Amino acid sequence: MKMFSVSHKTVFVVDHCPYMAESSRQQVECDVLTKSRAQGVIPLAPVSKSLWTCAVECSMEYCRILYDVYPLHKLINYLVSDSEFHILNSWRQEDQSTHELMSALAAVGPPNPREDPECCSILHGLVAAVESLCKITELQHERRTSLMDTAERVANRGRIICLTNAKSDTHVRMLEDCIQETILEQNKMAAGSDRLMAIQQCDLVLVHIHPQGEDTLVSDRPKKQISPLLTSEVHSVRAGRHLSTKLNILVQQHFDLASTTITNIPMKEEQHANTSANYDVELLHHRDAHLEFFKSGDLHMAGTSTRENGLKETITLKWCTPRTNSIELHYCTGAYRISPTDVNSRPSSCLTNFLLNGRSVLLEQPRKSGSKVISHMLSSHGGEIFLHVLNSNRSTLEDPPSISEGCGGRVTDYRITDFGEFMRENRLTPVSESSHDPSGKLPVERAKAQLERHTRYWPMIISQTTIFNMQAVVPLANLIVKETLSEEDVLTCQKTVYNLVDMERKNDPLPISTVGSRGKGPKRDEQYRTMWNELETLVKTHAGATDRHQRVLDCIVACRSKPPEEEERKKRGRKREEREDRTEKNGTKDTDDKSWQESERLKGLLEKEEPESEVIKDSPDSPEPLNKKPRLCTEEVQPPERAKGPVSLLTMWSNRITVANSRKHQEFVGRVSSVNNKFELYQQLKDENGMDVHENGKASR
Repeated sequence: MKMFSVSHKTVFVVDHCPYMAESSRQQVECDVLTKSRAQGVIPLAPVSKSLWTCAVECSMEYCRILYDVYPLHKLINYLVSDSEFHILNSWRQEDQSTHELMSALAAVGPPNPREDPECCSILHGLVAAVESLCKITELQHERRTSLMDTAERVANRGRIICLTNAKSDTHVRMLEDCIQETILEQNKMAAGSDRLMAIQQCDLVLVHIHPQGEDTLVSDRPKKQISPLLTSEVHSVRAGRHLSTKLNILVQQHFDLASTTITNIPMKEEQHANTSANYDVELLHHRDAHLEFFKSGDLHMAGTSTRENGLKETITLKWCTPRTNSIELHYCTGAYRISPTDVNSRPSSCLTNFLLNGRSVLLEQPRKSGSKVISHMLSSHGGEIFLHVLNSNRSTLEDPPSISEGCGGRVTDYRITDFGEFMRENRLTPVSESSHDPSGKLPVERAKAQLERHTRYWPMIISQTTIFNMQAVVPLANLIVKETLSEEDVLTCQKTVYNLVDMERKNDPLPISTVGSRGKGPKRDEQYRTMWNELETLVKTHAGATDRHQRVLDCIVACRSKPPEEEERKKRGRKREEREDRTEKNGTKDTDDKSWQESERLKGLLEKEEPESEVIKDSPDSPEPLNKKPRLCTEEVQPPERAKGPVSLLTMWSNRITVANSRKHQEFVGRVSSVNNKFELYQQLKDENGMDVHENGKASR
């Protein structure tokens, strides 16, 4: 029942009785050439419009704004009531124009003051207005015929705007009761007719017009529900500019319009062609053009101001100097037709002509500080002027932002390449009606189901996944998301699992991300455990689809349960790695103990290699050994004695190299028979001359 709102139909009922010919008492100055008037010329007397003229002008402004902003599907039926009702147009789309209405009003003419007031009444027009609301519009007929089975879904709502001069509040209540009775009668008639529709809702807006300076007996009243079918509101307004302002506000309320004032428009003066002044132009448009202001709460930054003693709000935007490049594209989020509030003023006329000549105007929010923000643009298309809403945030037409500027903050390792492949695999394509799916699902439902399967487990960050970084898992990952698996697909998945088992047996490295981690990262065994857990999680999300999906999961579970000897081997390997890690963590703290243990181990190895060599061990009870003559054989060379106290790594290594090198050549005789690493040369000459040689290597006479 919400297919048609109240704004679809609007009936204007304008009172044409003799009392509407009364003066509004708002004077209009006609003699504007006061400076150039010749001597002796009597100035023209000011004139005042009648109530009828004020009502017609203001109602036509209402219609003009509506037709400018909504050229289609917002219809107006204009009625005039005196001794009878006069219908000036119909609900047809070709009759919806101000030119048609003005021509019909010209034929009606002004009210006749000499006509009998007793024969004239506004009731004739109100009854005709209710009958007009029951008539079917072209759009309603089109919707009803397209929904033959559910034609009752097409609702019939409308609004009646009555411009009259009521006598009192009692007179107003009598008019409301008359409309209520007429609605009930017309609904009964519409129930038995195919050409009429019953009224589900009717809004009555009664505008009481009275001359200026005259007290009124009709008081304002907000919207009130008279019955489930009728709501009513009353406005008591003085004729003239006050009536014009009131109808301007009503058209904004009835059709969700908003006001924007363009300020600082440079225009040349007529009297001084070389000078220019800044003017303001107020425009009306759909309220959605200010939607971004309402969402962000920046109405105060956009320059919200109130005019006409608090009766009307407008948002102020500042004129930007138009650029010469008219081909430039702007990222627009919406375009809305506009209608100038004062269409006949010179600033409005200059602005519309400027835009209709193919120029565009950028509008910025007035700010006291900071850079300017261009939020809207005025441009014409096909002879109609539109207010374009520009996106003040980053445009999708610009270069894409770096990933660090996105929602992830400082996260930079997104799977961008994989996401591009994911989008290619899930593209939508047009499907012909002849293609039929055996399952009976619609194409859109199949597309949603595929997208749901592909996203059940899909890590977004490289460091959060292992299997999607492994080329060996790609066949299984591509097949497991399918709706159904063939036997060949199952064999491919099982083969992938066996390849992973073989990789684990060979202890092959895995592509584990070490971003943000310290040290060498997790152990190899821990890496494979993480990989198996993630693979099992992926397959479990699809295991319930078919039995073949379950077979793939069973294969993974069976391969993860290793035999006891394999587990024991893994356990020993983990313990060995833990011992090595503990040794590395201790660092220099245990360097002395480690050096001592290493020297003991090396000494034991040397004893095994040379079992025949005799080693004299130090003991507190044993006397200090004498300096003996070293053996000449390399096999008899003693290994280096164990140093008392800690031994450095350099000493240990040097001792080992010395022992190893001693086996490769015969030792120099002088070094073997030296005393305290000193050997006396030319001993033969000294013996022949009768000189003694002491053991310390020094000669004495």
